[in-house]
Amino acid sequence: MTKGIALYLHVHQPYRVRPYSVFDIGNTHDYFGVKDDSKLNNEKMFYKVAEKSYWPMVSLLQSLLERNPGFKLSLSISGDFIDQAEEWASDLLEAFKRLVATGRVEIVGETYYHSLAFFYNRQEFEAQVALHRKRIQEVFDYTPTAFRNTELAYNDDLAKWADHTGYHAVLAEGWDKVLDWRSPNYVYKPTGTENIKLLTKNYKLSDDIAFRFSDQAWNEWPLSTGKYVDWLESADGQLVNLFMDFETFGEHQWAETGIFSFIENLVDTWSNRENHVFYTVTGAAAELEASGELSMPDTVTWADSERDLSAWNGNAMQKEALKYLYDLQNDVLRSFDDDLIRDWRLLQSSDHFYYMATKWLRDGDVHTYFSPYDSPYDSFISYMNAIRDVRLRVMAHNKGLLSTQNHSEAE
Repeated sequence: MTKGIALYLHVHQPYRVRPYSVFDIGNTHDYFGVKDDSKLNNEKMFYKVAEKSYWPMVSLLQSLLERNPGFKLSLSISGDFIDQAEEWASDLLEAFKRLVATGRVEIVGETYYHSLAFFYNRQEFEAQVALHRKRIQEVFDYTPTAFRNTELAYNDDLAKWADHTGYHAVLAEGWDKVLDWRSPNYVYKPTGTENIKLLTKNYKLSDDIAFRFSDQAWNEWPLSTGKYVDWLESADGQLVNLFMDFETFGEHQWAETGIFSFIENLVDTWSNRENHVFYTVTGAAAELEASGELSMPDTVTWADSERDLSAWNGNAMQKEALKYLYDLQNDVLRSFDDDLIRDWRLLQSSDHFYYMATKWLRDGDVHTYFSPYDSPYDSFISYMNAIRDVRLRVMAHNKGLLSTQNHSEAE
């Protein structure tokens, strides 16, 4: 029996909002620029992650692809990342392009700005997906045939939309409460769809790498390649879906932990065993039959213990920020001001709301680890000040339009 791995890595860097004070409102529209050495300096953060993660992992993947003809993987690359790489590290973007040019690296579709727009404004969601598709075609000469929503946020409605749009595969978290007796190691048919296949993340085996790999308190530490391959081989089903952030390698799990040699040995070992294969997510959907139908009427994500949207809209600050953000849509788009529209869309990144989370225990620790702010409240204050400035810019456009109309009527 053939045993497969579908390795999917998500590449994203947000534009973090600087300490934007009430005194900046109406005076400067530079929400994302900071010149110090803090974690809010987007350019320096990009270089830091590129040095620790992007460059060494891209180089390793290129080497693995060259020496293992059967190795394949899938990437999703946000528009935010592409824009930053184009501005600050064009050679890195060229390296990603070389991966895709091998024909064995798939790019998965998503929203351009890593937003939660699907749950707040379907028109904006579709616009961002179209922008992302166009950008991927321009940069990589590639058209996505699989789709993942931001933070792997998925429900039956998303599957129906993706099926209607023509995607062949869609990704979701393989959460126990939803799967019930089912295994994440099979391909499924989403409820209410005709042609699309659903791949669900094996979160236990994925998180062994993404979160537990360097945890010396973990009873399986240190995790050797041999032990992990044994787990993969003993897993039931057609394939194991290993979904995680690209930054797992070198940024979340530092090079000193041995993470790069671990993934290198894993790919080499798996590639050299009989009846062991790698799939892209679209390839798995095409080659494997659906083992049954799977419904997720409620939204499931890959974050926090609840696996819902509460990581981004679970408290009053997050809800207020999201409300004011999407209330501005019609006026922002009617301005036809490219800079204003782009700033408004950059403020849609789910990361901004993630930084506002006020959860406790392990979930709270994870939010704190990823946040560049001293507290969720600092994040909220800077963000809401930026939103107020966006609103002033919208009002200025409206006044200008009104003045033009009055002038025309007077003539």
